[in-house]
Amino acid sequence: MDIAIYGGSFNPPHLGHREAVITALETLSPDLFLIIPDREPPHKEMEEGSPSPEQRLELCRLTFGDLDRVEVSPMELERSGKSYTYDTVCDLEKLYPGAKLTLILGTDMLESFEEWYHFEYLLEHCRIAALARDPEDDAALRETAKRFREQYGAEIALLDHAPLPISSTDLREMLRRRLGAEEIHPDAYASIIQNRYYEAAPELSWLREQAYTMLDERRIAHVAGCEGEAIELARRWGEDPETAAEAGILHDITKRLSHEEQLKLCEKYGIMCDNAERHTPKLLHAKTGAAAARERFGIPDAVYEAIRWHTTGKPDMTLLEKIIYLADYIEPSRDFPGVEELRELAYEDLDRALLLGLRMTVEEVRSHSEEPYIDTLTACTWYEERISERRD
Repeated sequence: MDIAIYGGSFNPPHLGHREAVITALETLSPDLFLIIPDREPPHKEMEEGSPSPEQRLELCRLTFGDLDRVEVSPMELERSGKSYTYDTVCDLEKLYPGAKLTLILGTDMLESFEEWYHFEYLLEHCRIAALARDPEDDAALRETAKRFREQYGAEIALLDHAPLPISSTDLREMLRRRLGAEEIHPDAYASIIQNRYYEAAPELSWLREQAYTMLDERRIAHVAGCEGEAIELARRWGEDPETAAEAGILHDITKRLSHEEQLKLCEKYGIMCDNAERHTPKLLHAKTGAAAARERFGIPDAVYEAIRWHTTGKPDMTLLEKIIYLADYIEPSRDFPGVEELRELAYEDLDRALLLGLRMTVEEVRSHSEEPYIDTLTACTWYEERISERRD
Protein backbone atom coordinates (compact mmCIF):
# COMPACT_ATOMS: atom_id res chain seq x y z
CA MET A 1 0.00 0.00 0.00
CA ASP A 2 1.34 3.41 -0.97
CA ILE A 3 0.53 6.23 1.44
CA ALA A 4 1.41 9.88 0.84
CA ILE A 5 1.71 12.14 3.88
CA TYR A 6 1.32 15.91 3.72
CA GLY A 7 1.67 17.65 7.07
CA GLY A 8 1.88 21.21 8.27
CA SER A 9 0.18 23.88 10.26
CA PHE A 10 -2.22 24.79 7.41
CA ASN A 11 -2.81 28.17 8.98
CA PRO A 12 -4.87 28.59 6.88
CA PRO A 13 -4.96 25.91 4.20
CA HIS A 14 -5.06 27.57 0.78
CA LEU A 15 -5.24 26.73 -2.90
CA GLY A 16 -1.46 26.47 -3.09
CA HIS A 17 -1.70 23.56 -0.66
CA ARG A 18 -4.55 22.06 -2.67
CA GLU A 19 -2.63 22.35 -5.94
CA ALA A 20 0.35 20.63 -4.31
CA VAL A 21 -1.90 17.76 -3.23
CA ILE A 22 -3.37 17.44 -6.72
CA THR A 23 0.12 17.39 -8.25
CA ALA A 24 1.26 14.68 -5.84
CA LEU A 25 -1.90 12.64 -6.44
CA GLU A 26 -1.44 12.74 -10.20
CA THR A 27 2.32 12.10 -10.10
CA LEU A 28 2.59 9.49 -7.36
CA SER A 29 -0.87 7.82 -7.56
CA PRO A 30 -0.88 6.75 -3.89
CA ASP A 31 -3.56 4.44 -2.57
CA LEU A 32 -4.16 6.87 0.29
CA PHE A 33 -3.21 10.53 0.69
CA LEU A 34 -3.18 11.75 4.28
CA ILE A 35 -3.45 15.44 5.12
CA ILE A 36 -2.22 15.76 8.71
CA PRO A 37 -2.52 19.17 10.41
CA ASP A 38 -0.20 19.49 13.38
CA ARG A 39 -1.20 20.37 16.90
CA GLU A 40 1.92 22.32 17.72
CA PRO A 41 4.51 22.81 14.96
CA PRO A 42 8.02 22.08 16.28
CA HIS A 43 9.79 24.50 13.92
CA LYS A 44 7.81 27.70 14.52
CA GLU A 45 5.44 29.46 16.87
CA MET A 46 1.81 29.72 15.88
CA GLU A 47 0.70 33.31 15.35
CA GLU A 48 -1.35 34.66 18.23
CA GLY A 49 -5.04 34.51 17.49
CA SER A 50 -4.72 31.55 15.11
CA PRO A 51 -7.60 29.05 15.01
CA SER A 52 -7.33 26.10 17.36
CA PRO A 53 -5.92 22.81 16.05
CA GLU A 54 -9.45 21.46 15.80
CA GLN A 55 -10.56 24.49 13.80
CA ARG A 56 -7.59 24.16 11.42
CA LEU A 57 -8.49 20.50 11.01
CA GLU A 58 -12.01 21.48 9.94
CA LEU A 59 -10.61 24.06 7.49
CA CYS A 60 -8.50 21.29 6.00
CA ARG A 61 -11.55 19.06 5.63
CA LEU A 62 -13.32 21.87 3.80
CA THR A 63 -10.30 22.43 1.55
CA PHE A 64 -9.33 18.86 0.67
CA GLY A 65 -12.30 16.69 1.56
CA ASP A 66 -13.69 16.42 -1.98
CA LEU A 67 -10.46 15.02 -3.46
CA ASP A 68 -10.35 11.32 -4.34
CA ARG A 69 -8.19 9.12 -2.07
CA VAL A 70 -7.56 12.04 0.28
CA GLU A 71 -8.23 11.78 4.00
CA VAL A 72 -7.75 14.58 6.54
CA SER A 73 -6.39 12.91 9.65
CA PRO A 74 -6.62 14.15 13.27
CA MET A 75 -3.82 11.83 14.42
CA GLU A 76 -1.38 14.60 15.41
CA LEU A 77 -4.14 16.46 17.24
CA GLU A 78 -4.75 13.35 19.32
CA ARG A 79 -1.19 13.52 20.70
CA SER A 80 -0.08 16.11 23.23
CA GLY A 81 2.97 18.32 22.84
CA LYS A 82 4.83 19.20 19.68
CA SER A 83 3.89 17.41 16.47
CA TYR A 84 6.94 15.50 15.26
CA THR A 85 6.76 13.75 11.90
CA TYR A 86 8.87 10.94 13.37
CA ASP A 87 6.04 10.09 15.80
CA THR A 88 3.49 10.22 13.00
CA VAL A 89 5.53 7.90 10.78
CA CYS A 90 5.99 5.42 13.64
CA ASP A 91 2.24 5.43 14.28
CA LEU A 92 1.50 4.91 10.59
CA GLU A 93 3.93 2.02 10.37
CA LYS A 94 1.95 0.33 13.14
CA LEU A 95 -1.40 1.11 11.50
CA TYR A 96 -0.29 0.05 8.01
CA PRO A 97 2.42 -2.63 8.32
CA GLY A 98 4.50 -2.89 5.15
CA ALA A 99 3.08 0.28 3.59
CA LYS A 100 5.34 2.49 1.52
CA LEU A 101 5.28 5.96 3.05
CA THR A 102 6.02 9.14 1.09
CA LEU A 103 6.51 12.50 2.76
CA ILE A 104 5.39 15.46 0.63
CA LEU A 105 7.66 18.45 1.26
CA GLY A 106 8.23 21.92 -0.07
CA THR A 107 11.69 23.23 -0.87
CA ASP A 108 12.08 25.06 2.42
CA MET A 109 11.20 21.90 4.35
CA LEU A 110 13.67 19.78 2.39
CA GLU A 111 16.48 22.27 2.92
CA SER A 112 15.88 22.24 6.69
CA PHE A 113 15.17 18.52 6.86
CA GLU A 114 18.40 17.69 8.69
CA GLU A 115 17.10 19.75 11.62
CA TRP A 116 14.04 17.52 11.97
CA TYR A 117 13.65 15.18 14.91
CA HIS A 118 15.15 11.77 13.96
CA PHE A 119 15.49 12.86 10.33
CA GLU A 120 17.76 9.91 9.47
CA TYR A 121 15.02 7.50 10.52
CA LEU A 122 12.59 9.34 8.25
CA LEU A 123 14.99 9.15 5.30
CA GLU A 124 15.47 5.42 5.91
CA HIS A 125 11.79 4.58 6.27
CA CYS A 126 10.14 7.07 3.88
CA ARG A 127 10.44 8.29 0.35
CA ILE A 128 10.61 12.08 -0.01
CA ALA A 129 8.59 13.85 -2.71
CA ALA A 130 9.67 17.47 -2.99
CA LEU A 131 7.74 20.36 -4.51
CA ALA A 132 9.33 23.67 -5.40
CA ARG A 133 7.71 26.68 -3.75
CA ASP A 134 8.67 28.99 -6.65
CA PRO A 135 10.59 28.55 -9.94
CA GLU A 136 13.78 30.00 -8.48
CA ASP A 137 13.88 27.10 -6.01
CA ASP A 138 14.45 24.49 -8.72
CA ALA A 139 18.27 24.54 -8.76
CA ALA A 140 18.55 24.50 -4.97
CA LEU A 141 15.99 21.71 -4.76
CA ARG A 142 17.93 19.49 -7.17
CA GLU A 143 21.22 20.16 -5.41
CA THR A 144 19.77 19.25 -2.01
CA ALA A 145 18.12 16.12 -3.41
CA LYS A 146 21.42 15.01 -4.98
CA ARG A 147 23.28 15.49 -1.70
CA PHE A 148 20.66 13.55 0.27
CA ARG A 149 20.87 10.62 -2.15
CA GLU A 150 24.65 10.53 -1.97
CA GLN A 151 25.03 11.18 1.75
CA TYR A 152 22.09 9.23 3.18
CA GLY A 153 21.00 6.91 0.41
CA ALA A 154 17.64 8.66 0.47
CA GLU A 155 14.90 7.98 -2.07
CA ILE A 156 13.79 11.39 -3.32
CA ALA A 157 11.31 12.20 -6.07
CA LEU A 158 11.17 15.70 -7.51
CA LEU A 159 7.65 16.62 -8.54
CA ASP A 160 7.11 18.86 -11.55
CA HIS A 161 4.91 21.52 -10.03
CA ALA A 162 3.98 25.10 -10.84
CA PRO A 163 3.13 26.42 -7.37
CA LEU A 164 0.75 29.26 -6.69
CA PRO A 165 2.67 32.30 -5.38
CA ILE A 166 1.03 32.52 -1.97
CA SER A 167 2.02 31.73 1.60
CA SER A 168 -0.13 31.30 4.67
CA THR A 169 1.75 34.17 6.34
CA ASP A 170 0.91 36.57 3.52
CA LEU A 171 -2.62 35.26 3.35
CA ARG A 172 -3.35 35.94 7.01
CA GLU A 173 -2.46 39.59 6.47
CA MET A 174 -4.52 39.73 3.28
CA LEU A 175 -7.57 38.40 5.09
CA ARG A 176 -7.40 41.26 7.57
CA ARG A 177 -7.53 43.68 4.61
CA ARG A 178 -10.59 42.14 2.93
CA LEU A 179 -8.44 40.25 0.43
CA GLY A 180 -7.54 36.63 -0.26
CA ALA A 181 -10.88 35.01 -1.10
CA GLU A 182 -9.56 33.79 -4.46
CA GLU A 183 -6.65 32.05 -2.71
CA ILE A 184 -8.82 29.83 -0.49
CA HIS A 185 -11.32 27.07 -1.18
CA PRO A 186 -14.81 28.69 -1.15
CA ASP A 187 -16.09 26.52 1.71
CA ALA A 188 -13.01 27.22 3.83
CA TYR A 189 -13.24 30.95 3.11
CA ALA A 190 -16.90 31.01 4.16
CA SER A 191 -15.92 29.33 7.44
CA ILE A 192 -13.07 31.79 8.02
CA ILE A 193 -15.44 34.72 7.56
CA GLN A 194 -18.23 33.14 9.60
CA ASN A 195 -15.86 32.67 12.53
CA ARG A 196 -13.71 35.73 11.78
CA TYR A 197 -10.52 33.68 12.08
CA TYR A 198 -7.37 35.79 11.69
CA GLU A 199 -9.50 38.91 12.30
CA ALA A 200 -10.63 38.40 8.72
CA ALA A 201 -13.06 40.81 7.10
CA PRO A 202 -15.03 39.64 4.05
CA GLU A 203 -14.19 40.80 0.57
CA LEU A 204 -17.12 43.02 -0.35
CA SER A 205 -17.54 41.45 -3.79
CA TRP A 206 -17.81 38.02 -2.14
CA LEU A 207 -20.22 39.36 0.47
CA ARG A 208 -22.47 40.80 -2.25
CA GLU A 209 -22.57 37.45 -4.05
CA GLN A 210 -23.59 35.72 -0.84
CA ALA A 211 -26.13 38.33 0.25
CA TYR A 212 -27.81 38.77 -3.12
CA THR A 213 -28.76 35.08 -3.20
CA MET A 214 -30.78 35.76 -0.05
CA LEU A 215 -32.75 38.64 -1.60
CA ASP A 216 -35.79 38.96 -3.77
CA GLU A 217 -34.38 39.92 -7.17
CA ARG A 218 -36.33 43.19 -7.14
CA ARG A 219 -34.61 44.21 -3.90
CA ILE A 220 -31.04 43.91 -5.19
CA ALA A 221 -31.07 47.39 -6.73
CA HIS A 222 -32.20 48.86 -3.42
CA VAL A 223 -29.51 47.02 -1.46
CA ALA A 224 -26.82 48.06 -3.95
CA GLY A 225 -28.04 51.66 -3.67
CA CYS A 226 -28.04 51.49 0.12
CA GLU A 227 -24.45 50.21 0.10
CA GLY A 228 -23.30 53.00 -2.19
CA GLU A 229 -25.10 55.67 -0.16
CA ALA A 230 -23.70 54.27 3.08
CA ILE A 231 -20.17 54.51 1.67
CA GLU A 232 -20.67 58.16 0.68
CA LEU A 233 -22.20 59.08 4.03
CA ALA A 234 -19.36 57.29 5.83
CA ARG A 235 -16.79 59.30 3.87
CA ARG A 236 -18.66 62.51 4.63
CA TRP A 237 -18.96 61.92 8.36
CA GLY A 238 -15.79 60.01 9.23
CA GLU A 239 -16.99 56.41 9.51
CA ASP A 240 -15.10 53.51 7.95
CA PRO A 241 -16.57 53.16 4.41
CA GLU A 242 -15.97 49.40 4.22
CA THR A 243 -17.74 48.77 7.51
CA ALA A 244 -20.63 50.89 6.28
CA ALA A 245 -20.66 48.91 3.03
CA GLU A 246 -20.78 45.63 4.94
CA ALA A 247 -23.82 46.78 6.90
CA GLY A 248 -25.48 48.14 3.75
CA ILE A 249 -25.00 44.89 1.87
CA LEU A 250 -26.47 42.78 4.67
CA HIS A 251 -29.21 45.00 6.06
CA ASP A 252 -32.12 43.32 4.23
CA ILE A 253 -31.02 39.67 3.99
CA THR A 254 -34.19 38.34 5.67
CA LYS A 255 -36.58 40.87 4.12
CA ARG A 256 -37.97 38.38 1.60
CA LEU A 257 -39.12 35.91 4.29
CA SER A 258 -42.78 35.54 5.19
CA HIS A 259 -44.10 36.69 8.54
CA GLU A 260 -44.26 33.09 9.73
CA GLU A 261 -40.65 32.53 8.67
CA GLN A 262 -39.61 35.69 10.49
CA LEU A 263 -41.25 34.46 13.67
CA LYS A 264 -39.47 31.10 13.34
CA LEU A 265 -36.15 32.94 13.09
CA CYS A 266 -37.04 34.92 16.20
CA GLU A 267 -37.59 31.65 18.01
CA LYS A 268 -34.34 30.21 16.62
CA TYR A 269 -32.24 33.19 17.70
CA GLY A 270 -34.05 33.84 20.98
CA ILE A 271 -35.32 37.23 19.82
CA MET A 272 -37.97 38.75 22.05
CA CYS A 273 -40.88 40.31 20.13
CA ASP A 274 -43.59 42.63 21.43
CA ASN A 275 -47.16 42.64 20.12
CA ALA A 276 -46.49 45.33 17.53
CA GLU A 277 -43.57 43.38 16.05
CA ARG A 278 -45.54 40.15 15.98
CA HIS A 279 -48.24 41.82 13.88
CA THR A 280 -45.97 43.96 11.66
CA PRO A 281 -43.64 41.92 9.43
CA LYS A 282 -41.66 44.99 8.37
CA LEU A 283 -40.42 45.45 11.93
CA LEU A 284 -39.01 41.95 12.32
CA HIS A 285 -36.56 41.76 9.41
CA ALA A 286 -34.12 44.18 11.07
CA LYS A 287 -33.83 41.95 14.12
CA THR A 288 -33.76 38.66 12.25
CA GLY A 289 -31.44 40.09 9.60
CA ALA A 290 -28.90 41.19 12.20
CA ALA A 291 -29.01 37.76 13.87
CA ALA A 292 -28.75 35.88 10.56
CA ALA A 293 -25.85 38.07 9.44
CA ARG A 294 -24.01 37.39 12.70
CA GLU A 295 -24.55 33.62 12.39
CA ARG A 296 -23.57 33.32 8.72
CA PHE A 297 -21.02 36.12 8.30
CA GLY A 298 -19.71 36.72 11.82
CA ILE A 299 -20.44 40.45 11.71
CA PRO A 300 -18.99 42.62 14.49
CA ASP A 301 -21.26 44.22 17.07
CA ALA A 302 -21.24 47.64 15.36
CA VAL A 303 -22.57 46.17 12.11
CA TYR A 304 -25.07 44.02 14.01
CA GLU A 305 -26.52 47.07 15.77
CA ALA A 306 -26.64 49.12 12.56
CA ILE A 307 -28.72 46.40 10.88
CA ARG A 308 -30.81 45.91 14.01
CA TRP A 309 -31.94 49.56 14.12
CA HIS A 310 -32.10 50.48 10.43
CA THR A 311 -35.91 50.32 10.27
CA THR A 312 -37.17 51.92 13.48
CA GLY A 313 -34.24 53.99 14.68
CA LYS A 314 -33.68 54.52 18.39
CA PRO A 315 -32.46 57.22 20.78
CA ASP A 316 -28.75 58.05 20.81
CA MET A 317 -27.71 56.09 17.73
CA THR A 318 -24.06 55.53 16.86
CA LEU A 319 -22.60 57.12 13.75
CA LEU A 320 -22.79 53.85 11.82
CA GLU A 321 -26.40 53.28 12.92
CA LYS A 322 -27.36 56.74 11.69
CA ILE A 323 -25.61 56.19 8.38
CA ILE A 324 -27.37 52.89 7.65
CA TYR A 325 -30.76 54.25 8.74
CA LEU A 326 -30.41 57.21 6.38
CA ALA A 327 -28.74 55.28 3.54
CA ASP A 328 -31.71 52.91 3.54
CA TYR A 329 -34.02 55.93 3.41
CA ILE A 330 -32.36 58.03 0.69
CA GLU A 331 -30.56 55.60 -1.64
CA PRO A 332 -30.95 56.56 -5.32
CA SER A 333 -33.95 54.35 -6.14
CA ARG A 334 -36.07 55.97 -3.42
CA ASP A 335 -38.68 58.38 -4.80
CA PHE A 336 -41.20 60.00 -2.46
CA PRO A 337 -42.19 63.55 -1.49
CA GLY A 338 -39.42 65.15 0.55
CA VAL A 339 -36.66 62.72 -0.34
CA GLU A 340 -34.52 65.38 -2.07
CA GLU A 341 -34.63 67.59 1.02
CA LEU A 342 -33.69 64.59 3.15
CA ARG A 343 -30.79 63.72 0.84
CA GLU A 344 -29.35 67.22 1.01
CA LEU A 345 -29.74 67.41 4.78
CA ALA A 346 -28.01 64.04 5.27
CA TYR A 347 -24.76 65.61 4.00
CA GLU A 348 -25.23 68.86 5.93
CA ASP A 349 -26.45 67.84 9.41
CA LEU A 350 -26.76 64.15 10.21
CA ASP A 351 -28.86 64.56 13.36
CA ARG A 352 -31.34 66.90 11.70
CA ALA A 353 -31.60 64.53 8.74
CA LEU A 354 -32.19 61.64 11.11
CA LEU A 355 -34.94 63.56 12.89
CA LEU A 356 -36.56 64.47 9.58
CA GLY A 357 -36.49 60.81 8.51
CA LEU A 358 -38.01 59.70 11.81
CA ARG A 359 -40.78 62.29 11.52
CA MET A 360 -41.50 61.20 7.95
CA THR A 361 -41.87 57.64 9.15
CA VAL A 362 -44.25 58.67 11.93
CA GLU A 363 -46.38 60.69 9.50
CA GLU A 364 -46.42 57.90 6.91
CA VAL A 365 -47.54 55.29 9.46
CA ARG A 366 -50.25 57.56 10.85
CA SER A 367 -51.51 58.25 7.32
CA HIS A 368 -52.53 54.59 7.27
CA SER A 369 -54.40 55.00 10.56
CA GLU A 370 -51.75 53.03 12.39
CA GLU A 371 -49.73 53.83 15.48
CA PRO A 372 -45.99 54.36 14.94
CA TYR A 373 -43.64 51.95 16.64
CA ILE A 374 -42.53 53.00 20.10
CA ASP A 375 -38.80 53.02 19.29
CA THR A 376 -39.40 55.46 16.45
CA LEU A 377 -41.45 57.76 18.69
CA THR A 378 -38.89 57.74 21.48
CA ALA A 379 -36.12 58.35 18.94
CA CYS A 380 -38.05 61.37 17.62
CA THR A 381 -38.35 62.82 21.11
CA TRP A 382 -34.69 62.18 21.89
CA TYR A 383 -33.40 63.90 18.75
CA GLU A 384 -35.85 66.80 19.12
CA GLU A 385 -34.39 67.45 22.56
CA ARG A 386 -30.81 66.98 21.33
CA ILE A 387 -31.23 69.47 18.48
CA SER A 388 -33.02 71.90 20.77
CA GLU A 389 -30.08 71.75 23.19
CA ARG A 390 -27.71 72.50 20.33
CA ARG A 391 -29.61 75.71 19.58
CA ASP A 392 -29.57 76.91 23.20
